[in-house]
Amino acid sequence: MPVKIRLQRHGKKGKPYFWIIAADSRSKRDGKFLEKIGYYNPTTNPAQIDLDVDSAVKWLQNGAQPTDTARAILSYKGALMKNHLAGGVRKGALTEEQAEAKFNEWLESKKGSIDHKKATLSEAKEKEKAEKLAAEKAVSDKRAAEAAAAAAPAEEEAADPNYEGAAVTEEGEPEANVEKEVDAETAEEAKAEEKKDSEA
Repeated sequence: MPVKIRLQRHGKKGKPYFWIIAADSRSKRDGKFLEKIGYYNPTTNPAQIDLDVDSAVKWLQNGAQPTDTARAILSYKGALMKNHLAGGVRKGALTEEQAEAKFNEWLESKKGSIDHKKATLSEAKEKEKAEKLAAEKAVSDKRAAEAAAAAAPAEEEAADPNYEGAAVTEEGEPEANVEKEVDAETAEEAKAEEKKDSEA
């Protein structure tokens, strides 16, 4: 029975995730499988991959052939590396301890590169957020300055009684001038009354 290590699609439209399975090559893509050996979610950055490396190595040693995508995932998680080292142990080129030490060293270097990628992505995200915030602040400041500029002339006009927009009387004279005339008339009437009193 020819066995393939391949992906089996799950998830809704536009949001897929995949099981990594060992299955008969004649079975349907989403049909029966022999063993589920991992999980792959490509919608995140970096992609989420959970793989049982020992099960993958067991299937590889039994002759299972991975598809192109599955091979890339197995290589990324170190299953192909471990299978290669296991072949060296079988041939006597390495001891079990040496193979394990080499594999652990490879895992550490891989973990460092993954952490670096995550840090770079996080920095890029923070930078983009800061740029958006600065752009929004610039727009907000510009609007505030425009509003202040529009409000300043209105306040000056309201404070000046002789400006063109001052309230006018029915005769068309500003209210301030009318008040001056009324004050003058009142003063004249007061003088006339004082004169009458003195004559009397």
